[in-house]
Amino acid sequence: MFRKIIHIFFLPCSTATLLMEKRNAKNISPKENWQLSMHVMICKWCKAYEEKLKILDSILKKKWFGEEKNDLNDTDIQEFKDKVFRKLDF
Repeated sequence: MFRKIIHIFFLPCSTATLLMEKRNAKNISPKENWQLSMHVMICKWCKAYEEKLKILDSILKKKWFGEEKNDLNDTDIQEFKDKVFRKLDF
């Protein structure tokens, strides 16, 4: 019952995880960000998914830019996001 209420007022989990991925690749709208934040505060599964996504993202950044490069600037991060976009064909 509580799960249905979450989906009616906030987002379904499938949409929440998609927004998490989208937020990692590029910016999402303020409305989407608010909806996602509300969903993650309530849904323990999506909160766990978000944490795993952060860990995976940091591992991929280390592998992509090399272990010796620890200080990433905004330009490097944007270049990484652009490469991902091109490969995903967004």
